[in-house]
Amino acid sequence: MLNKTIIKYTSKLPFRSPWFIIIIFSVLGLIGILNHSMWRDELNPWLIVRDSESFGDLIANIHYEGHPVLWYFSLAILRRIVDNPVIMQIFHLAITVVSVAVFCLYSHFNYQQKFLFSFGFFPFYEYLLISRNYAFSMLFIFAFCTVFSSRKITYAYLAILLGLLANSSAYGLLVSFSLSLTLLAEFCFDSEHRQQYFNQSQKYDLFLSIVLIIFCFLLSLYILTPPTDSYLYGGLKNGWIIQLDIRHFLRSIGRIFGSYLLIIPAHKKWLDLIVCAIIALSIVILSLIKLSKKPVAFFFYIIGNSIIFAFTYLRFIGMPRHFGHFYLVLIAALWLGSYYQDSTVLLNKFSVRPNSITFVNKWHHIALMLILYVQFGGGIYSFSRDLVVPFSASRETAQYIQKAGLNNEFIVASRDANMAPLSGYLNRKFYYPELQKLGSFTLFKKGRQDVEQPEILSQISSLLKNQDEQKKILLILNKKLNVNRNDLKIVPIKDFQRGWVDSERYYVYWVNEA
Repeated sequence: MLNKTIIKYTSKLPFRSPWFIIIIFSVLGLIGILNHSMWRDELNPWLIVRDSESFGDLIANIHYEGHPVLWYFSLAILRRIVDNPVIMQIFHLAITVVSVAVFCLYSHFNYQQKFLFSFGFFPFYEYLLISRNYAFSMLFIFAFCTVFSSRKITYAYLAILLGLLANSSAYGLLVSFSLSLTLLAEFCFDSEHRQQYFNQSQKYDLFLSIVLIIFCFLLSLYILTPPTDSYLYGGLKNGWIIQLDIRHFLRSIGRIFGSYLLIIPAHKKWLDLIVCAIIALSIVILSLIKLSKKPVAFFFYIIGNSIIFAFTYLRFIGMPRHFGHFYLVLIAALWLGSYYQDSTVLLNKFSVRPNSITFVNKWHHIALMLILYVQFGGGIYSFSRDLVVPFSASRETAQYIQKAGLNNEFIVASRDANMAPLSGYLNRKFYYPELQKLGSFTLFKKGRQDVEQPEILSQISSLLKNQDEQKKILLILNKKLNVNRNDLKIVPIKDFQRGWVDSERYYVYWVNEA
């Protein structure tokens, strides 16, 4: 009887509905993000918002981060609601859930493709569990694709989305610029669209849209430009690469391969670099031929990949959260292509036979499904791993300090850049030997100096001698202490080594005068 009842009700569930994907994604996402232990890249922006002394100070601090203002302004609003970084995680979850909902409800992909994409590596892990500004890229790109047809009447909606995208991240700016060029190309070369727009649009719509986009681009570039005393150039250790370097060129193509198939070729192995480059370029060529019947989408795919690739080669090789934008460009190009009727302009120009297109479409579908399945496997694995192995040992360490009643002690913590998660979870500042004063977030600029363990102990010795109220100090390191001093008594308390990020495993000590 029970089995019949279960079958009766489950048979009515809309398993083939996009809402089924959205609901399951939301539930699992909530479980995953509340379980996730945040690391420094997530909590450093929160601390900048929390501990900047004024609005001007906030803007000055953001300059050193290498990111536009949108994420920081969002955090500033959230902090006024709840002064706890967990609200940042909930907000980040909402961004990703809305992105997936928009994709599932409005894109032209079939149900299987929507399911695989939604639980793929980038939506289900990288842009879900790790609370960073990059999730905005997925949201605004998909929103742009959804309201793309509105350009026949007004460019205002697209301009707003492009402005927001440009101020979400440096890579968001690159994609926003690519989409803007695509709109410009269509407007200039498609006389039918241009005439239709002028017949239906308001008088100043085009002018105001252009002004808005330019203003947002300039704002983003202004914030992204690092101050002269930033010694990491906005988080990037190296300058521009202007010479031809074949190995680096292949490494950059390997980022396209990594974006699609989640494998980063070993940069020291020529065979790996060459094979992965051939596969990546084959997928790109298949996609270009697939999109050749849709000139506007074809243009966007070329320009989007070219701009991101140029940045990857010339400036920053990037991590998955960065070069994942190659994948978003592919999805967006295929989505935008669904708005257009087939055109033979490019086919005739390059004398491509129709039966060749049929052959290419078949192989492109195979390649796309391969990408989606690999992404799905990567998403399920990475999400599950985060449930089992903490991303950072920060939360466990902070919980121990709170339960042991140690949060009110004078704490010396080093390395400062790895202590942001503890400062965020404990909602307090530490004494940083790198700054020789109390601090929370880290800005890589003049006045900050990396220190070794002997220097840390030397500063602790001075603190104990010069401040009568300091009888003992709680020392937290992200590396095991391997030196000693005769004038100090150092007692290990506990270490926390269970974390995926190896630079965020913590060692806690009591230190007092010998």
